[in-house]
Amino acid sequence: MGEVQLRAVAKRFGAQTVVHPMDLDVADGEFLVLVGPSGCGKSTTLRMIAGLEEVSGGEIRIAGRTVTDLEPKDRNIAMVFQNYALYPHMTVRENMGFGLQVARMPRAEIDRRVEEAAAILDLTPLLARRPAQLSGGQRQRVAMGRAMVRRPAVFLFDEPLSNLDAKLRNQVRTEIKKLHQALRTTIVYVTHDQVEAMTLADRVVVMRDGRIEQVGAPMEVYRHPANLFVGGFIGAPAMNQLPARVVAGRACVGEGLAFTLPGDVLEPKLVLGLRPEDIVPARPGEPDTFAAMLRVVEPLGAETLLLIEAGGHELTVRLAERGEPPRAGEWRYFRPLPGSLHLFHPDGRALGQA
Repeated sequence: MGEVQLRAVAKRFGAQTVVHPMDLDVADGEFLVLVGPSGCGKSTTLRMIAGLEEVSGGEIRIAGRTVTDLEPKDRNIAMVFQNYALYPHMTVRENMGFGLQVARMPRAEIDRRVEEAAAILDLTPLLARRPAQLSGGQRQRVAMGRAMVRRPAVFLFDEPLSNLDAKLRNQVRTEIKKLHQALRTTIVYVTHDQVEAMTLADRVVVMRDGRIEQVGAPMEVYRHPANLFVGGFIGAPAMNQLPARVVAGRACVGEGLAFTLPGDVLEPKLVLGLRPEDIVPARPGEPDTFAAMLRVVEPLGAETLLLIEAGGHELTVRLAERGEPPRAGEWRYFRPLPGSLHLFHPDGRALGQA
């Protein structure tokens, strides 16, 4: 069993609190991703679970056992770092089996576990090579295999893809997903990349300034952000955020840019959130249609990104059309999809959708 429980866990460095008291439960076999901007406390939280940082308060339990004061080697966890931490003079086989060798496991069992992990990670042809003979993606898979052979209750990943180029990130991300599907071991994974969070996680934990902002399934957090920060952080390109005044049942953003609101909206001021893919081409006369100047056009093949200007504001639009892309400098009509407006209080609280 690989449940992880944090109860009022906090971390302070002198007078500075970097992780405020938090409660968090990770189910056995769950893939949980801690995501947030740099300095939000996510890596510190992971290091406290691992035992690499002492807690300043609270309790950590792994597989039903209190581990708050135990050394990392006694917590039944395995950690995968962004810098691989492989021994350059050892072969892949030796790197993967070294921890088991130190634990004085019989050679036959070490070989069996290494070969089993190598087969899962497609490393069998590489077992005799040294790290210098491997690509970055292969080295990261070796680091994952070294963690696998220990058969821990929990895998901890600390931004394991940040040193890889975009293509390798996609490949290794797929390997990590396949690994979890094969082993169903609990994984706690830290990243600042919300695309990684969305594609890998069973649940995401969005953090800011040492606090948890929202916990939920990726699409739940994407569709129903708890506040303006979560709405802007989750999603690529980022959600458009527009300050608005409420006048006669309309959210007025700028000249020629206003949107119909439901009758129960009583706030005099709002911030509207509108995702790029929820802005679509329109015809004059359709509800909430507005004219916009195309400032920047970025054809990406399967989609086109636009930077448009309307009502004194710039908005990002994602078009899924495959035809000839429009040209910068043109005027076009757009409208939001029905029900796609996210309503936020000026203080950032989510108020619902319209």
